Amino acid sequence: MKELSYWEEQTWLGNIDHAIVGSGIVGISCALELRRKYPDSKIVVFERGLLPNGASTKNAGFACFGSVSEILDDLKTHTEQEVIELVKSRLEGLDLLRDTLGDEAMDFQLHGGYEVFRSEDKELFETCVSKLNYVNQLLEPVFSVKSLKKKENEPFSLKNDTFLFKNTQNQLIFNQFEGQINTGMMMSALLRKAQKAGINITNNVEIESFEGQNGQILVKTAQFRPFEVKNLFIATNGFANQLIKEDLKPARAQVVITKPISGLHIVGTFHLDKGFYYFRNIHNRILLGGGRNLDFEGEQTSELGTTELIQNRLEELLRTTILPNTAFEIDSCWSGIMGIGPKKKPIVKMVQPGVYCAVRLGGMGVALGSSVGKQLANLVES
Repeated sequence: MKELSYWEEQTWLGNIDHAIVGSGIVGISCALELRRKYPDSKIVVFERGLLPNGASTKNAGFACFGSVSEILDDLKTHTEQEVIELVKSRLEGLDLLRDTLGDEAMDFQLHGGYEVFRSEDKELFETCVSKLNYVNQLLEPVFSVKSLKKKENEPFSLKNDTFLFKNTQNQLIFNQFEGQINTGMMMSALLRKAQKAGINITNNVEIESFEGQNGQILVKTAQFRPFEVKNLFIATNGFANQLIKEDLKPARAQVVITKPISGLHIVGTFHLDKGFYYFRNIHNRILLGGGRNLDFEGEQTSELGTTELIQNRLEELLRTTILPNTAFEIDSCWSGIMGIGPKKKPIVKMVQPGVYCAVRLGGMGVALGSSVGKQLANLVES
């Protein structure tokens, strides 16, 4: 345990009104809303890593709300109204993120998204096509939010764009509202905005536990001696059960990215196999992620890392399906940690007096993070 000087303790750990665990999208969005509500309060964000350590800087940069097959799958475990609310909350979250940062700050591009179906997924494809009108009618009340204007009569439609994919159905389902962002630019812009607002962000500090004590929350870390805060906000998503017990599990998502490819013709965001695989273009490269369905048990972990099983499958998909006639090299690979559970609605609640959480974003952190962070901040009464 490190000893701090008097100045360090007073400046960074003393008299904290609002302490936030996690400097990802949810944590920083919570901090910004707290600053708006309480302009004179002391707000400190604690981050275990050098950079946000879950998925906020490691995701694929999809600004999406769910493919047709995912929505149909959700309807097996959620009511129609619950699915409508899920999609609505994702669109509203994206709208808030765009309003907060502006499109240029995160390189938001609205190229649309596509659901791709493998040759062996003919039955799934036919089911999705037969349900297109139903899904569009179900979601008709949703698509009127600011910044996401209708360009066609329906959000989902069949397309036959030629991307030269192989071993797939000839048609794709097009989602006109789906966009893509530069994840690094997005988080960098959020962090700058927080710092400009006078919010302290302290990295490489791991919160180990907390307890209520004399109307305050005593926070214990791996690095410093315990300190007190008035309110504690847990925004660590997939890592949350290390601090609290909620109905969620960690889920690792592995990603690869190619080196630049000359003349790359693929533009947009793409979903494959009910969303278990996803890919997009970025800087003349293809970014491909997924494969958790190959080993659900093994990928239910909060440990960052990659596995040979999934990495080999991702490279195989690039060779056989996405870039079948194109030479490519893998540049790098990484993973992020999501928070999932039996329901897809995020958990935003008071854990105990003075302690609040916003977790279980279900792989939709880009879409939900801003609005969930705002909800987290608003759990505190003036």
